[in-house]
Amino acid sequence: MLNPFKLYTTLSIVCLGLLYTGCKTPALVQVPQAKTSPAVFTGVTDTASSATAQWRNFFTDKYLQDLIDTALVNNQELAITLQEIEIARNEIRMRQGRLLPTVEAGGGVGIEKVGRYTSQGAGDASTEITPGKEVPEWLPDFRLGATASWEVDIWKKLRNSKQAAVDRYLATAEARNFVVTNLVAEIANSYYELLALDNQLDIVHQTIRLQQNALSIVKVQKEAAAATELAVKKFQAEVLSSQNLEYDILQKIKEKENAVNLLLGRYPQPIKRDTTLFLNLTPAGVSAGLPSQLLQNRPDIKQAELELAASKLDVAVAKAEFYPSFNMSGSLGFQAFNPTYLVKMPESVLFSLAGDLAGPLINKNAIKAEYFNANARQIQALYNYERSVLNAYIEVATGLANNNNFAKMYELKAKEADTLTASVEIANELFKSARADYLEVLLTQRDALDSKLELIETRLKQFNNITEIYRALGGGWK
Repeated sequence: MLNPFKLYTTLSIVCLGLLYTGCKTPALVQVPQAKTSPAVFTGVTDTASSATAQWRNFFTDKYLQDLIDTALVNNQELAITLQEIEIARNEIRMRQGRLLPTVEAGGGVGIEKVGRYTSQGAGDASTEITPGKEVPEWLPDFRLGATASWEVDIWKKLRNSKQAAVDRYLATAEARNFVVTNLVAEIANSYYELLALDNQLDIVHQTIRLQQNALSIVKVQKEAAAATELAVKKFQAEVLSSQNLEYDILQKIKEKENAVNLLLGRYPQPIKRDTTLFLNLTPAGVSAGLPSQLLQNRPDIKQAELELAASKLDVAVAKAEFYPSFNMSGSLGFQAFNPTYLVKMPESVLFSLAGDLAGPLINKNAIKAEYFNANARQIQALYNYERSVLNAYIEVATGLANNNNFAKMYELKAKEADTLTASVEIANELFKSARADYLEVLLTQRDALDSKLELIETRLKQFNNITEIYRALGGGWK
C-alpha cells in the first residue's frame, strides 16, 4: 500500500520541477544604449530658447492670431487626436479594472431530469425530502447569488500593463501637442505666403503699368517712323506675359486661401490679412538655446520617450506570461428546487471558494513569440527615440544656418532690385530720346520684375525659416 506522505512529497517535487521549467525565460537581444546629442548648437551661445514663448507672443500679427485661434477650435485633425487621447484614457480604466476582483450577481431558473441508471439517479431515488416523499423525477432548479474572481498580481504583470497604458496615454497627449505645434507653424507659413503673393501681385500691377506706358511710347514712335512694328509687337507680348502672370498669382492666392480654410475647418471664404507692404515687415528674432532643451520642449521627442518607457513595460508583461498565475474564485448565494425554499437558512445556502495556480509547461511558442516581439518593439522604440532627437537637432541646426544665409541673400537681393529699378527709369529715358534700343528696355523691365519677385520670395523664405526654427525648437503648443 502506498504511503500518502511519500505520494504527496513526490507530487510536490514534480510540480515544483514543472513550475521551475515553466518559469525559465529565453534570452533576448540586448537593447543598445541610447546615443547622446551634442552639448550646443554650432555658433550658439545663448541658453534661452524661443520655444518657451507662447505662440501669441511670438506671432504678433492680429489677423494671424485670429486664424490660429480658429484653427485650434475647429481643426479636424486636432479633434481626431483628442479622441485618441480619450481612447488611451479608457485603456487605463480597463487595465486598472483588471487589478480588482470581478464580481457578478445573477439568478437562474432551470429544470433537470437525470437517468435512473446513473449514480446520481440511483441516489436520488432513495432520498426522501420529507417522510414518504422522494426527489421529483423532473427536478426544478432556482438559483440566486453572486460569483467573484480575482487574479492575484504576483509578478506585477497587471500593474506593469496598467503603467504601460498610462505612458501611452501621456504619449497621446504629447502627440496632440505635436499636432498643435505643426498646425500653428503651417498656418503662419501659409499666412506669410498670402502676404508675399499679395505683394507680388502689386509688383506685377506696377510692371504692367510701366509696360503699357512703354507700349504707348513705341506706338507713337512707330507713327513717327522712329520705331518698327516689331518693337510694338514685342512690347504687346511683354504686357500679355505680365497679365498672364497676374492671373497665375491670383490663382495661387485662391488656392492658398482654400488651404488655410481647410486648416481652419471651414468652407472657402476670404482670409483677412494685413495689407502692409510685406517687404517692410521684419522677421522675429529667435534663440535656439541648448540641444538638451529639445528633450523638454519637443512634443514628438517626449512622445517617443514615453513610447519607449511603455515598450519596456511590455517586455516585463510578456516575461510574466512564463510564470504561473494565481487565481481565486468564489460564489455565495441560494439554490433550491422550490422557490419557497430559496431563502431557507442554512439549507439553501450555496458557497464555494477555490484557488488555482497554473503556468505554461510545454508548447510555449506563442508566449515566446510575443516575448520576442515585445523586445523587438522595444528596440524599435529606442531607435525611434534616437531618430526623433537627431531629427530635431538637424532641423534646428539647418534653420539656424539658413537664417544667416537668408539674411545675407535678402540684403544682396534688395541692392539688386534697387539697381534694376533705377536702370528701368534710365532705360525709359534713353528710349524716349532714341538713345536705347527697345530690346534693352524690355530686358531691363523683365529683369527688374524678376528681381522684385525674387526679393519677395527671399523675404518669404526668411519668415518661413523663422517659423520652422520656432517649430523645430518645440514652440507653439504651450
